[in-house]
Amino acid sequence: MSLKEFRKKLFGPVVYWNLIAMVIVGVALFVGLCMWMSHYTMHGEGVDVPDVKGMTLGDATYALERLELVTVVVDSAYVREKPAGIVLEQKPGFGSRVKSGREIYLTINQRQTPTNTIPDIAGNCSRREAEARLRALGFKIGPMEFVSGDPDWVVALKVGGREVYSGERVPCDVPVVLVVGRSDMEDDMEDEELGGAWDDSTEAVPQEEYEEEL
Repeated sequence: MSLKEFRKKLFGPVVYWNLIAMVIVGVALFVGLCMWMSHYTMHGEGVDVPDVKGMTLGDATYALERLELVTVVVDSAYVREKPAGIVLEQKPGFGSRVKSGREIYLTINQRQTPTNTIPDIAGNCSRREAEARLRALGFKIGPMEFVSGDPDWVVALKVGGREVYSGERVPCDVPVVLVVGRSDMEDDMEDEELGGAWDDSTEAVPQEEYEEEL
């Protein structure tokens, strides 16, 4: 085959039509892919997340499902001042723009006061160590009480005015009172006793009566 015949076949009508057909197919595939992606991701479409905080779980679910959003309860907490079963937190938050079918994560207020087990603290650790261990378990710390004993050493624990012991389950929202030893308690008690005895035995005698007796 001569060079002239080769050029004629290379730049002939068949080659041109094949190139045009390939370009048309490529453009069609690209447009189709873009349309499919837009439909799949719902590009440009979305809804505003409503404010469901403070609602009951049932009302929150209804409000979200009306907008084709999915309710998912992911956590619970306990707030004494708020009714049980209401929504405390939501993610995404109120006003967020999301697509239909998006999951909305809710935190619900517990119906019962959470409890925890009292650790082995009384007689085994210092005040600071006891406070750290109790806070790590979610307990609240109340005002301390002092008794005669080793300084800064935890003698007992009280909850609600009564003594509690290791292994006992108590509400986490009621403060735990640490009964702590203090060495100067004995000195204070002795001073009070001595002061009372001195006051009872030293009654003043009028000067006139004293001179008459003489």
